[in-house]
Amino acid sequence: MSSGTIDIDEFENADADEFEDRNDTERIVLFLDKNNDRAWKATTIAEHLGLDTDAVSAILSRLKERGLVRHKRPYWAITDDEERLQSAYRLHRHHETADEQYGEERLEDLQTDEMEEVQ
Repeated sequence: MSSGTIDIDEFENADADEFEDRNDTERIVLFLDKNNDRAWKATTIAEHLGLDTDAVSAILSRLKERGLVRHKRPYWAITDDEERLQSAYRLHRHHETADEQYGEERLEDLQTDEMEEVQ
């Protein structure tokens, strides 16, 4: 739900690859990590990233379950466990590389007649 524009200062100060396509979860983690000296409300994160507030809240909740963000209602911050964050990042990159090499897996392609249908 991006507006299609960014502030010129953000453009000028960005790394060369900063605007490559990233999924919303990556964008939220990168935002919180880059701004790790502050805690944020979900609505403010959504505004900064041009995302839907409900989607940001859902993603933050999943990240909390994985121990990648901290939450004290109504604020969110990146984890202070750098090892956990780095481990999650390495795993994510591993999956991305595998998807690039072998293509993304689709559950319906892996399903056999003996398996129960997943809904």
